[in-house]
Amino acid sequence: MSSVQLIFHDVTFTYAASPAELFKAVSFHAGAGWTGVIGANGSGKSTLLKLAAGLLQPDSGSISRPVLCLYCPQRTDDPPERAVEFIKDENRESRLLKEKLEISDDFLMRWQTLSHGERKRLQLAVALRFNPDLLAVDEPTNHLDAQARDLIVAGLQTFRGIGLLVSHDRELLDRLCQTCLLASPPAILARPGGATLALAAVEQEQEAVQRQYDLNKHLLKKVRQEADRRRREAQAADRKRSKRHLERKDRDGRAKIDRARLTGKDGQAGRLQRQLRSRLEKMEAGLAEIKPEKSFELGIWLPSSRSQRDFLLSLPAADLDLGGNKKLCCPDLLIRPTDRIAITGPNGSGKSTLVRHLLGRLHADEDRITYLPQEIDGQTSRTILQKAQSLSGPQLGRVMNIVSRLGSRPQRLLASAEPSPGEIRKLILALGMAREPHIIIMDEPTNHLDLPSIQCLEQALADCPCAMMLVSHDLYFLRQLTFSAWHLTSTRTKEEYVLKTSHLS
Repeated sequence: MSSVQLIFHDVTFTYAASPAELFKAVSFHAGAGWTGVIGANGSGKSTLLKLAAGLLQPDSGSISRPVLCLYCPQRTDDPPERAVEFIKDENRESRLLKEKLEISDDFLMRWQTLSHGERKRLQLAVALRFNPDLLAVDEPTNHLDAQARDLIVAGLQTFRGIGLLVSHDRELLDRLCQTCLLASPPAILARPGGATLALAAVEQEQEAVQRQYDLNKHLLKKVRQEADRRRREAQAADRKRSKRHLERKDRDGRAKIDRARLTGKDGQAGRLQRQLRSRLEKMEAGLAEIKPEKSFELGIWLPSSRSQRDFLLSLPAADLDLGGNKKLCCPDLLIRPTDRIAITGPNGSGKSTLVRHLLGRLHADEDRITYLPQEIDGQTSRTILQKAQSLSGPQLGRVMNIVSRLGSRPQRLLASAEPSPGEIRKLILALGMAREPHIIIMDEPTNHLDLPSIQCLEQALADCPCAMMLVSHDLYFLRQLTFSAWHLTSTRTKEEYVLKTSHLS
């Protein structure tokens, strides 16, 4: 394993379509062990990993990295490179990884029908098997159920090279990372510890900056008031030194003014005013250098309505084909206009297949259905962004207001060539919410979202009066928002899954 560190020196990077630099004069170093990368959606976390792995080159500055670098992207559209080699490899390490992560030899043949959780397991297994000097991993626990997540965490803990880890999973970052990089364009802040310690340190720093800013602002106000007072005194002194108001024969008055000018007593107010003006200019410049972090309102108003139908879905019992000789057995299913349903189950049990099956059978107009799929590929992301960009002014403003309140910057989103996975999810939600849906269906809605966005989404959906169906491994999120559960569980044959309905405990 190479002992070379990852070193960013004065790195600046700008996307061609962006009007502003994403990163400017960024410098940091990372050694062996895991370094977390934290930031809001669209703040450049994935870009930072690609720069580190050599997939992107900086506009200026330099990046020193080891020779063997590997990047694991968020998306799992395509099989990972060297997947065929890994599947065929009978080496002990490969066999152990396949066994622990439950990867079967037919994964590549069934790629199109694999769940995204299964795809992610294969992606990470391949990365860990070929043991690079630098491993950049983007959202490794997205799509994973609890069992698979624990296995992935255990696998990542065995890595001994330079690791960069983008995640919104605070527990994962706390367990693995000794240092965290906080992306806040155009800067990158390096702080010791996992996510909890690093975020707490930055919060304390921002509070100190805010206190200093408020104090300086208060002092500046007092100095301005004093400057105004002295300006009035100086103006009064100028009037006293003027002879224009005297009669031409008033020799005593003119002599008095001449003596005042000679002694300079009446000019003292003017000199004091000039001194104070210089002090005021320095204070204003100093205040401009103190830049407390701008806070954005993360609350969201979710326009929605309730269907007047008796039910939005009514289906008789049926079996769904999951591919690979697997099937899902469903009982009679009913969705009423105010139902809030959690769909849970292990990876590969057919949750996404079930959702797609239900979508085509809902008793609701298409524009009254807000559907967020588990993954959105690059081409679809670009198409959705173009659709948003073509909206009329008032429509675009309404959608971008929702995007903003979900924690992303509309200007940055609209200027991007391709939105990040987190940003495109917010945009899809915003477009759907603006249409006042009768039912909201979301497949792993918290994947790719940062923590403030997840909290905001919870608050927004909590007050939503329409029907809702959420697929997620995040039980805390589900307990906040749903009250009935459709749980998918395997039978003894492991080729058959059964859907059981119940109240969410």
